[in-house]
Amino acid sequence: MKRQLEKNNILFIRIDKYLLLKFIFGFLLFIIYLLKPSIGLAFDTSDPSVSLLQNRISNNFSREYCKAIQNGFSKDEAMKSAIVKTENIISFSYNPQKKWIEKSDLANQISLQVVNDCGQSIGLIGKEGINYFKSYFLEIYEKTTPDKNFSR
Repeated sequence: MKRQLEKNNILFIRIDKYLLLKFIFGFLLFIIYLLKPSIGLAFDTSDPSVSLLQNRISNNFSREYCKAIQNGFSKDEAMKSAIVKTENIISFSYNPQKKWIEKSDLANQISLQVVNDCGQSIGLIGKEGINYFKSYFLEIYEKTTPDKNFSR
């Protein structure tokens, strides 16, 4: 009689197999996402070595451009000169991080650097100055080096 009571005290829970499989599958996806986040959430330029290289390029460009403006070059002459000098330095240096630099990001950084360094002397101030210089830089860059790319 004791055995019969033990059998009667056992609680049976009926679990739907489909619901259990959905839960397990969802839980596994959640764990995988935690261990390896989606690549879309990361930016290429988040790598410190890429940011450092981009800083060096923009600092060099800004230094060359501002120096040319101070020496009496026109904006077009100074832009072409700075592009060619910076392009020569980059093309002769072997740095595998060059391929991760986006032209638009580099143009933003160069524009910001130039406006901060010598923007007032050429009449470029604030966000409008940065946007103007970026479009101007990209236009002259395409004309000066149509088959080259700073970052490649």
